[in-house]
Amino acid sequence: MYTANEKSYDKMIYNRVGHSGLKLSAIALGLWNNFGSVDPIQNQKAIIHTAFDLGITYFDLANNYGPVPGSAETNFGQIMKDDMKPYRDEMVIASKAGYVMWPGPYGNWGSKKSIIASADQSLKRTGLDYFDIFYTHRPDPKTPVEETALALDQLVHQGKALYIGISNYDGKQTKAIAKVFEDLKTPFIINQSRYNMLNRDVEENLLPELEKENKGMVSYSSLAQGLLTDKYLKGIPANSRANKSTIPFLHRSQVKQTLGTIEKLNKVAEKRGQSLAEMALAWDLREKEMTSVLIGASRPEQVIDNVNALDNLHFTKKELAKIDKILDEQKKIDWSKK
Repeated sequence: MYTANEKSYDKMIYNRVGHSGLKLSAIALGLWNNFGSVDPIQNQKAIIHTAFDLGITYFDLANNYGPVPGSAETNFGQIMKDDMKPYRDEMVIASKAGYVMWPGPYGNWGSKKSIIASADQSLKRTGLDYFDIFYTHRPDPKTPVEETALALDQLVHQGKALYIGISNYDGKQTKAIAKVFEDLKTPFIINQSRYNMLNRDVEENLLPELEKENKGMVSYSSLAQGLLTDKYLKGIPANSRANKSTIPFLHRSQVKQTLGTIEKLNKVAEKRGQSLAEMALAWDLREKEMTSVLIGASRPEQVIDNVNALDNLHFTKKELAKIDKILDEQKKIDWSKK
């Protein structure tokens, strides 16, 4: 039977989400990959136990995480039942709806029918009474923003979610839905978007909008699917994401076009006394709107390594200028296959 580390909170940093009362661990565990039906459950347990022992309290799911879709929530629910139930009130557990989940016209996007049904299914799979944060996973161009907002607000009133988040909304889209949430007095607190050294799009309009709205942000793909590590410096390992057929979001071409940049960034990290992954996570957290950065893990040791990023979060102006110069020379990666 799992017993949590009594000193789990000693090292972790907890950041307030915008102007809300909620705090999230600066490092969060995403269950996008390696927690599906194709992955060993004992390894999943070991990763989650290690994360919690290191003070990670935010665990991030979505209805379609797997493979197969839904299996990450099912596995997480089993782990909660077996090991983590005594610690439920110390955990922030999130899920999302918006990407295709079941056949037919209602298992996708942001209609009220889809969101309410998806949330109910996710609660059933996880065995939870409520989610701490429930997200709309992406904006729906064919559904009125008011409908999506009202559906999420209903989840709060039904006691199925404590807080509401949005994901993959740009600055303009965030402003539009934030106005509806404000009128409804919905506890909308956070935007989850892709952000890392190789994809800085959110700096242009999203982060300024979040500052205006007093909302927080959590980054996903914080290590660019593993590109911002030392994993690919000596080639593409056979068991890496770039070679894994069940994870179709990183491709060999993306590795090849970033190799020179990764080598230069790695040298900067070495001078800072960090691994490249540690520096990349610390770099994300330099933004004041950044509440938490999501990490993925295929084994417990990766969680330990990533939490070590908190040992050095400070960047000198010279270091930031050097990093900017390296990144400016990098051709933009095509992430359109996400």
